[in-house]
Amino acid sequence: MSQPPTRRGLLRLAAGTAAAVPLAQAITPAQAVTGAAPDAPGIAGTAPGGAAMAATAAAPALPVQPFPLGQVALGDGAFRRKRDLMLDYARAYPADRILAVFRANAGLDTRGARPPGGWETADGNLRGHYGGHFLTLVAQAYADTREAALKTKLDHLVSALGECRQALADHGSPRPSHPGYLAAYPETQFVLLESYTTYPTIWAPYYTCHKIMRGLLDAYTLGGNAQALTLASGMGDWVHSRLGALPKAQLERMWSIYIAGEYGGMNEVLADLYALTGRPQHLAAARCFDNTALLDACAEDRDILEGRHANQHIPQFTGYLRLYDHTGEERYAAAARNFWDMVTESRTYSLGGTGQGEMFRARGAIAATLDDKNAETCATYNMLKLSRQLFFHEPDPVYMDHYERGLTNHILASRRDAGGAPSTSGPEVTYFVGMGPGVVREYGNIGTCCGGTGMENHTKYQDSVYFRSADGDALYVNLYLASTLRWPEKGLVVEQTGDYPAESLRTLVFREGGGPLDLRLRVPSWATGGFTVTVNGVPQRAEAVPGSYLTLSRNWRRGDRVDVSAPYRLRIERALDDPAVQSLFHGPVLLVARSAATGFRAFSFYKDFTLRGDLADAIDPEGRPSHFTTHGLTLAPFHLADDARYHAYFRRAEPVVVFGATDSGVPNRARGDGLTFLDVLWAQAPFATSADLVRAVAALADLWVSEGRFTRVERDRVVAAAPGVSQVRHA
Repeated sequence: MSQPPTRRGLLRLAAGTAAAVPLAQAITPAQAVTGAAPDAPGIAGTAPGGAAMAATAAAPALPVQPFPLGQVALGDGAFRRKRDLMLDYARAYPADRILAVFRANAGLDTRGARPPGGWETADGNLRGHYGGHFLTLVAQAYADTREAALKTKLDHLVSALGECRQALADHGSPRPSHPGYLAAYPETQFVLLESYTTYPTIWAPYYTCHKIMRGLLDAYTLGGNAQALTLASGMGDWVHSRLGALPKAQLERMWSIYIAGEYGGMNEVLADLYALTGRPQHLAAARCFDNTALLDACAEDRDILEGRHANQHIPQFTGYLRLYDHTGEERYAAAARNFWDMVTESRTYSLGGTGQGEMFRARGAIAATLDDKNAETCATYNMLKLSRQLFFHEPDPVYMDHYERGLTNHILASRRDAGGAPSTSGPEVTYFVGMGPGVVREYGNIGTCCGGTGMENHTKYQDSVYFRSADGDALYVNLYLASTLRWPEKGLVVEQTGDYPAESLRTLVFREGGGPLDLRLRVPSWATGGFTVTVNGVPQRAEAVPGSYLTLSRNWRRGDRVDVSAPYRLRIERALDDPAVQSLFHGPVLLVARSAATGFRAFSFYKDFTLRGDLADAIDPEGRPSHFTTHGLTLAPFHLADDARYHAYFRRAEPVVVFGATDSGVPNRARGDGLTFLDVLWAQAPFATSADLVRAVAALADLWVSEGRFTRVERDRVVAAAPGVSQVRHA
């Protein structure tokens, strides 16, 4: 049976059609109170009817909490350069173009402005979603830079949306069912959804609602605009007025509809709104978005994801975590944890993205699904948000390992580098990121879902570099990005330098303040080449285990210096469904072969191995950071975002058991899991001496004989060839 048409496909056919799901910067329970910009008002605001809103809902204490965006400043490097490109866009793109669809719907003068385009058109069924993302973009940019012009732009956007909301309430045609309604199209789409109207007659009305509400909450928490909270609260009241009286069965049928029932992170944004307003109807409205069949399956650890629209569902689980925070219902938390495992353990490509043509495929289907439309960028945006939220609940390093992978190899790679189209006319970001052979990244995406999340991605790189324990006794260093943390409650300023994602020494210096503190340094799972730490030049004896945190507990003083060294090693990662289909990494950095060939390139490495069993003996450095050559091709970091065709996966070709220059003539047969004789052998490296290698070869060859994969004659030929491996690599 054919799949429904993808939204990306329709975009290519005609402008003005629909979208996918994103999700913006989440408010943790702590951020609901502390995430506001320094000049933000108190939490209390004014509700649409003029009554004062409640202070805040009681926020559950999570063991780990983030720092507000404005307390972490990016230092020089690749991340800051990409951030600056998006800041240019935030500053220059006309606010009136963003507002055009809202003003037209409210019967107000559009001031001659044209809508942005893409899916954000005068008659598009998703219009308004891009404006929500743009609010978040400007709010994040202001929180980061504190530029007065960005604050002025943000306030102008909110004020104009307030005028639109008032005009709709006063003389909308048709007039909305509740004065809190705010959108760029009439309420008709929401009414039609309640009678199960399908896409593309309608698109995803609550998805669009989510983007606008999230943008308004970010304008409040990050930009200090009190009116934005009033508008968001009114929208929450309107959502409750529509959905609160509907039967559960009707809601569940609505949310099961492909795309039309896509609601983004409505449950998350309403829970965040509840944390700010304390209004019970906002929490009740959040629970109206329980997608019960999928929620229950994931809570029970039953994987039913195959064939579902990936980004329609990912943000729902961040919302479930937020509902767990406020209700204590364990099924919400269990569903989020299990869903994350289902995606990351068996449906994630080497760059950290998921999905083929926007859809989840079967468990383990990696090699079988490689093409030019893998890894929708919105989906990675949302998986990183979910990873971050899960870490706040349970500081397991596995969440930050995934976060680093996706941030470095997908998100950083998703914005075209300087030299492309001017960043002031469009976001210049990716939608799909193909993982098939010889594909190329396509940039642009004005007005699309990934254009919207793309604006946000590159203005919040620093949001997960550092976390703090709830009691303030520990500082987590999760990512080794050049940055400066200001922690005013403790009087601390900590500066981190380094050239990540290039390989270099990372240095943290306590520039101001001090006192007792546990400094928890993440030891990445890829750091198998060593992880050493010195404090003021003195080596630390603490054990560093890849995939953990190393804790330094001391009474820190101003000027204290921590140097972290984690040398990068070349390594391969195998596709789950075909171990011969592999990706190459240099530490955390995905390497891609530059080639326009449309079939898999075949690489063979074992013949060049020395006793140390290191890929560095088979792949040559090119002279630039994380650039190499092999088989006549250049291997380059994928985060360098250009228009070159690339291969993120290659096919490993090791047909015969060969040791150095000695060819045994024996086929390199595989066992049931797809791993070959040489795969299993070299996984035991390094070997101290040639005799150690020969003993390992003999033992494994005997096993291959006992399991029927070698004859006795073949076994002897393999053992005889083993001394051909050199102690060192020959020029």
